[in-house]
Amino acid sequence: VQLQASGGGLVQPGGSLRLSCAASGFTLDYYGIGWFRQAPGKEREGVSCISSTTGSVYYINSVKGRFTISRDNAKNMVYLQMNLLRPEDTAVYYCATGGRLCRIKADAMNSWGKGTLVTVSS
Repeated sequence: VQLQASGGGLVQPGGSLRLSCAASGFTLDYYGIGWFRQAPGKEREGVSCISSTTGSVYYINSVKGRFTISRDNAKNMVYLQMNLLRPEDTAVYYCATGGRLCRIKADAMNSWGKGTLVTVSS
């Protein structure tokens, strides 16, 4: 199972970015995917997740109404649309899987992709 996050960059506060999580070597349909982030000096935290079969989603409170997770099984991709970005959203973002379910705990995930850096700054 290999995952790769991409789409990060530098954006001004209030701006938007869309992160992508690409899977290689396996079909993403059968896996729930979580997005995590780690800011400098802080622990990795779960941000959002989406389950495999039902497409159930979850967001932490600080991103509700601003971030949207979605999946395109035909393209073997999961996305995280991030709007109204704030400086406190600055972090390296990772996608990961721990099975079929929507999981937000880092220690429940067993496959991680390389991260992508998101910097929100004026």
